[in-house]
Amino acid sequence: MLTSAAIAACQHPANSPKSVSETSPADDCQTIVHVAGEAEICEQPQSVVALGPYVLEPLIALGVQPTGFADHMAFGQGVYSNPSEQIPYIGERITSQLVNVGVAYSPSIEAIAKAQPDLIIGTEFNMQQYETLSQIAPTLLIEYDSTEENLRTIAKAVNRPDAAEQLIAETDQKIVAAQETFADFASDNPKALLLFSNPPNLSLSKGNQELCHTLVEDLGFQLVSLSGSENIDAEETALPISSEQLPSLNDADFIIVLGSNFEKRESTRSYENDQLAGPRQAWRENAIAQSLDASKADQVYFIPAYLCLGLPGPIGAELYIEELKQQLLTEPS
Repeated sequence: MLTSAAIAACQHPANSPKSVSETSPADDCQTIVHVAGEAEICEQPQSVVALGPYVLEPLIALGVQPTGFADHMAFGQGVYSNPSEQIPYIGERITSQLVNVGVAYSPSIEAIAKAQPDLIIGTEFNMQQYETLSQIAPTLLIEYDSTEENLRTIAKAVNRPDAAEQLIAETDQKIVAAQETFADFASDNPKALLLFSNPPNLSLSKGNQELCHTLVEDLGFQLVSLSGSENIDAEETALPISSEQLPSLNDADFIIVLGSNFEKRESTRSYENDQLAGPRQAWRENAIAQSLDASKADQVYFIPAYLCLGLPGPIGAELYIEELKQQLLTEPS
């Protein structure tokens, strides 16, 4: 049986598919319209549960330490006794006593209730749990791929709207600076192929708004795609492909392989190797992949997909830029 926290919000269905904020007439209260309805949030939230790294990241960037977290993958389902080794990339930024509330898409309702949050933030993937979550605390569900809008919405909910605008401006400045850094490389290697690899599956990035795709384009590169792929499954970010289709993408000057491994991990100490060992081996053993010009030129780069899929906001953008710099602009030893 659920332990209900005091509900400081009234939630109603909303027709708007986007997240926007409106000021409520009540003192110290605001109504936030999100993908599943409306939430009225009063006063400053003191205990926030983040369902997914794409929620945790903007909270940390805004200077808010959550009390509960559900990761994208089940790396470890125990207590977050050492977040720096249990949460990829941003665990070292966690200073609060963080409660593990399961996996982002199917969190533990019991663990969330026990954390006694006064705000729960999830994504559109939590639609099935929305009504139950709303009985515990005011709940916001954001669209996964609306990064700047989500940052503004979350910042509004935690009363830090100015911080969101500053983060957006700073990220834009970092991208502009990175464009100059990559200018020479982009001039010599203008075409990039972006692939997702979770062996034996291979897929081609189709873009939409996810950071993996858009940041590479923002840095001045043209992404190679299959003829007609832009008209297939338009809402999907990736298109499954076979090894036999790789030669039709051979005009790429370099290839970025975004690797993933969904097996449970108790520690992120060897996280990058865990995520990339399989994709590297699969690519190395694939005769067709090895026949591509980029492979022959030793211009195939492997990056964990979690870096840009799990962290699509300001922290992820900075980390992704640095990873691309390290790999694309560093001479092999």
